[in-house]
Amino acid sequence: MTDSAARRVSQIAIKTGKAPILRLAVEGGGCSGFQYRFGLAERVESDDAVTENGGVTLVVDSMSLDLVQGSAVDFVESLGGSAFQVTNPNATAGCGCGSSFAI
Repeated sequence: MTDSAARRVSQIAIKTGKAPILRLAVEGGGCSGFQYRFGLAERVESDDAVTENGGVTLVVDSMSLDLVQGSAVDFVESLGGSAFQVTNPNATAGCGCGSSFAI
């Protein structure tokens, strides 16, 4: 998780009064076969992979971990909008929206 992503999660957590825990999950769908899903988590589950940056925790469930192992989660702001983005070295293809991928 990049510093930019950690800062954004921290801001969202403060605004919503929730813990600064970002959950990244992969589910079937999207235009390339798999899509990323982000959300604030209430807690860390026992089978989650965990990493931290600046007091913010990123968790990935064990089923999704194989698909995103070695990835970087960033928060990017541009003229087109702002969003969390995953740079996934395991992806063999992706779509223009950047939220779905193929393995």
